[in-house]
Amino acid sequence: MLWLDYYKKMSFKNKNIFITGISGFAGSHIARHLLNNGANVYGLLRRRADGSLPQNIKYLGIENSIELLEGDVRDISSIAAALDHSQPDFIFHLAAQSFIPSSFISPTEIMDTNCGGTANLLEAVRTSGMDPVIVFAGSSEEYGLTFASDSQYKRALEKYGAIFPPPIAIPELPITETSPLRPMSPYAVSKVYGDFIMRNYHTCYGTKTVISRSFNNEGAGRGKMFVTATITNQVMQYQRGEIDKIMIGNVNAFRDWSHIDDVVSGYCLLAQKGTYGEVYNQGSQRTNSILSYLLLSLESAGFTIDKIKAIKGGKTVENPTEIDVSEAFGLRFEKTRADKLLLDGKIEFHLQDSGIIVFTDKGKITIGFDADRFRPADVPILLTRTDKIRQLGFKANHSLKDIISDQLDYYGDPDR
Repeated sequence: MLWLDYYKKMSFKNKNIFITGISGFAGSHIARHLLNNGANVYGLLRRRADGSLPQNIKYLGIENSIELLEGDVRDISSIAAALDHSQPDFIFHLAAQSFIPSSFISPTEIMDTNCGGTANLLEAVRTSGMDPVIVFAGSSEEYGLTFASDSQYKRALEKYGAIFPPPIAIPELPITETSPLRPMSPYAVSKVYGDFIMRNYHTCYGTKTVISRSFNNEGAGRGKMFVTATITNQVMQYQRGEIDKIMIGNVNAFRDWSHIDDVVSGYCLLAQKGTYGEVYNQGSQRTNSILSYLLLSLESAGFTIDKIKAIKGGKTVENPTEIDVSEAFGLRFEKTRADKLLLDGKIEFHLQDSGIIVFTDKGKITIGFDADRFRPADVPILLTRTDKIRQLGFKANHSLKDIISDQLDYYGDPDR
């Protein structure tokens, strides 16, 4: 059966939906999607001192179609009151402190919200006597340190001293639901907790939980602190002449980026077709470097790129955005020439390189490396295999360039 035919048969019409984290990037997009499918949408929202509506809700134009219930996942009584009011058939639990760099600064706050909040929700559901399906927004960051090569594993051992669990075979890509969990940030650890307690409540109490480990989801409205939005916002600022260079952190990291619309479709599919107590990876089955995301953003903004060169050290890549469709880790996907060189270990850019000069048809563009944007511990590469969710009928419909285009259009407004 074709995906579109199948998806048309899925219906949330007249169903009560409760969304924690409705004001967030994914939460607001899920809300709009479910409203378009005839659902009654309720969202848990923390009180704002100025009484203003969150930007994502206003941007998507859904403020008059959803019912916002005041509360906080850290307060179990407010969750219980919201559940009693909404009487949900489905719950999408997305509320979380999700900015990874902040989790290193305030780890206890992350644990209080992400761990305590998840436990509060589950306990409130259990004691209410309700029986909703709960879709938990886990994260690809739970997998953390995944090894693409023996040399990468050797460097990690030298840096960290011990790796647990040790790899059984290298490369460990693509990542499946049974891949080892090696979280590399307090945020990632909090998501492992949520993942496990969701499954524990299913095992102990029969709670209808389904766990999504979503890989990076991006698109218009993504918070400016996240790397894809940081890149596309700066590209548009550069194009308008508001800045004279672009600043970035580690450009060598690879991520499996998905369009938010694909991720929303996956969440909704899991709500109706997922097996309770099971974990499902959500992703695009491609991996691209932050460097490529930046270069492709420049190209989408109208710059033709001839080559890139490190400010110090002379590392050079000709035609860095040339598309390569060769197989990597058993999967065939679009990547750039720069991606291919990075994956093959033939080039790597470091803080001591100071940055990169991009040679374009409109002159040189400076990409500076900002030491403050490098994490204490970073995940080098993420790439998922999505066989499990695809067996339910899922298909990713958007390319990396689709994501970039939507973000550039969004930040094309200088008031953003």
